[in-house]
Amino acid sequence: MATATIDTPTSLTTEDCTDTAKAQAPHGVLRSKLYLYMTEFFAGMSVMAVELGASRLLAPYFSSSQIVWTIIIGTIMIAMALGNIYGGRAADKNPDPDKLYSRLLVAAIWIAAIPVFGKLVIVAVSALLVFTVSTNFLIWAAFLACMIIFAYPLFLLGTVTPSLVKYTVSSLDDSGKTVGKLNASNTIGSIIGTFVPTFISIPAVGTAATFLIFSGVLLALAIIYFISYKRGIVKSVVCIVLFVLCCIFGTTTGFAFWETNLTYEGESVYNYLQVSEDDNRVVLSTNVLFGVQSVAMKGGGLSGLYYDYAMAAPMMTENGGDGCDILVLGMGTGTYAKQCTEYFDDISIEGVEIDDKITDLAREYFDLPESVKVTTYDGRAFLNVSDKKYDVIMVDAYQDITIPFQMSTTEFFSMVKEHLTDDGVMVVNMNMKSDREGSVNDRLTATISTVFSEVYTVDVSGSTNRELFASNNPDMLTSLEKNTLSCDDEQLTAVLERVSQSLTESHGSGDALTDDCAPVELLGMQVIDDLISEELAYYKEILETEGVSGLIN
Repeated sequence: MATATIDTPTSLTTEDCTDTAKAQAPHGVLRSKLYLYMTEFFAGMSVMAVELGASRLLAPYFSSSQIVWTIIIGTIMIAMALGNIYGGRAADKNPDPDKLYSRLLVAAIWIAAIPVFGKLVIVAVSALLVFTVSTNFLIWAAFLACMIIFAYPLFLLGTVTPSLVKYTVSSLDDSGKTVGKLNASNTIGSIIGTFVPTFISIPAVGTAATFLIFSGVLLALAIIYFISYKRGIVKSVVCIVLFVLCCIFGTTTGFAFWETNLTYEGESVYNYLQVSEDDNRVVLSTNVLFGVQSVAMKGGGLSGLYYDYAMAAPMMTENGGDGCDILVLGMGTGTYAKQCTEYFDDISIEGVEIDDKITDLAREYFDLPESVKVTTYDGRAFLNVSDKKYDVIMVDAYQDITIPFQMSTTEFFSMVKEHLTDDGVMVVNMNMKSDREGSVNDRLTATISTVFSEVYTVDVSGSTNRELFASNNPDMLTSLEKNTLSCDDEQLTAVLERVSQSLTESHGSGDALTDDCAPVELLGMQVIDDLISEELAYYKEILETEGVSGLIN
């Protein structure tokens, strides 16, 4: 009877251990596995820090919507997966720790250079695609920028784990335990790398410094290795010099690096923040490519923007503005609140703003009175814990493509209705008007129409804003006409008459948005494509007929 011969793991173990022993040096920092676990720990920490930094770097240009987050996460996962594959093969072919720590040097300097060159890459990619891509501009621009800026260093960091397994596993008898410790080190580092940028480094010192901090950690880790073995000194010195240069130049350029007269530029937990001003007005922007979020006139009075149109909401109530209780969800810098206090008597107005740093800017640069109470909270969460009723509730929480889905659904607008008085009015600032059927504004209007019986819209002249007024009071337009006649301010009267004459009863189109299904990012992206096409039609025609020289002239 023939006996089958089975290769036992013993022979494999001996061979593997021999290779591993050759890979591990008998002296220096690799003598202890602690340093290898530290390498895994800080690599995991840096990956998450770069991911969160990527979001903050892209947000001022492309928004912080779920679409952008999806692109960032997808790009990083692709890069890490390819890095895992390459790192494993490279470790098997040439298990030399010099290779791994040289890759860490390169990754560290690349990450340090992101604050210097990243913004230039984003602007260059956007400028190129804006003339060549007619649909899904946001996706293409964010994806290409993300691939160019972040894919390579994360690919290099992806090689860390398989390489370290090669250096740390000395026997198959305890290989599971060793790999488990490596993965635990990586996971713990990733956890810390998730919380530190969001709650500590970015709010305290900014996105650029955050990239530099974690780059410095990786750089120090690699240099300690090379110093320990007294080799690689030249490339270590070169990397230190490059890192210092990145520290100097990376923290001196802002997101809007072409702007030279900004009053303030900074960051909060939620937003990029930019304040600019001229002789007449002060402007807040949270996005350097898609316009402004708040404007206040230095001399007071009407702004000439959507806030003026929204002044019609208090006039649609029986009180005609005077004595109204008003709530603003998305207070921003408080322009609407200031205008209401200026034009209406004995009103009570308060706001909800999730970003407390915007409220600080409102007090410092936009003269928001201390008497106007602002609660730092999410708008919907605020309604959920409040039982007060208001005559007017303004929803002004939508900025560019970043529409909080939880504040765009039937459930949310039902909560707003519950907090309105019997003749109360909700006014919603929708900032991406479009003629496209089924656009984001159409869907929002259809959603609101399922909650309120009276829904009217008006387009704001000279902008992409559209104001929506909703109530269950069938006499809201009658009240507007009556109160407009009794208004004694000529400027406000003119605005109210314009609104009254332009209001259109609206029901929207498409299915209502719900907490379960509210694809506001994709709908908003469609409108962004339309707006870009409209704005660039003139310049594209010049480019086609006269070439680049004509465009420059």
